[in-house]
Amino acid sequence: MSKDEPSPPTDHSPPRPSHSLAGRVAIVTGAGSQSSGIGNGRAAAILLAEAGARVVCADINAAWAAHTVSMIASESGDDAAVAVQADVAKSGDCERTVNVALSRFGRLDILINNVGVGGPQGTAVDVNLGEWARGLEINVTSMMLMAKYAVPAMERNERREVSGRGAIVNIASVAGLIGGTPMLLYPTTKGAIVNMTRAMAAHHAPAGIRVNWMLYTPMLYSRGMSTEVREARRERSLLKTEGNGWDTGAAVRFLASDEARWITGVILPVDAGTTAAIPQGGALGKANIFSTLDVRSKL
Repeated sequence: MSKDEPSPPTDHSPPRPSHSLAGRVAIVTGAGSQSSGIGNGRAAAILLAEAGARVVCADINAAWAAHTVSMIASESGDDAAVAVQADVAKSGDCERTVNVALSRFGRLDILINNVGVGGPQGTAVDVNLGEWARGLEINVTSMMLMAKYAVPAMERNERREVSGRGAIVNIASVAGLIGGTPMLLYPTTKGAIVNMTRAMAAHHAPAGIRVNWMLYTPMLYSRGMSTEVREARRERSLLKTEGNGWDTGAAVRFLASDEARWITGVILPVDAGTTAAIPQGGALGKANIFSTLDVRSKL
């Protein structure tokens, strides 16, 4: 063959990625919601199970986690999920949660970090230092602690050509990218998650573990939000619509699946175009989308 002749075709074609999560095991923190509400964690857990994964539903509220498991069982079977009561700001609880996945299901492939609080009010001048430290533990340290125990478990998995060994999705709000919040703690912790995600993606890529950040706003919560704030948040999005837990859950399911096999270290906004439309910095007026009423739910 001369150097000018094209190379002969090969019979090899790349494997097609699948949206199925059959055979995978996931941990979702903050997997509970009040009553039958559909929060981010509960929606993610249900949709992961629907795709075939077995799910460890961890929440500080045992009853809320158990209700999520019951909802999963009604659709995906009694052996599809298990509830764990855990405060993931505590190292021992994080280790125990991972051990439940390993002992009950034999492996761990997916970690969804979904715990967060609004935290204390105040600027640097007047924020309560004790509450500040606790907010950092819940919003940032908890994600590091879960990864501390989850990553070694994922590294023991066989490396698949399509999916690698594991996937981590950190969930937090758009406050990590823009200003306008009435307190210092909340955007500080959400911003920390951005570069924590990028650093983790670089650290664990050689092992075949992907790490991404899914951010959202605006959302529809079942409590604590005035009609004025809800309308203002709708109007600040490009699509002029209100989101819900199913929207974020679907994005999480995508990032955890083989369909996202070539995606790591990214920020995926699930926000009806809000981050493309909102002023980048500064206060947003009376009906602030980061109202203190807005950040009481798990973020």
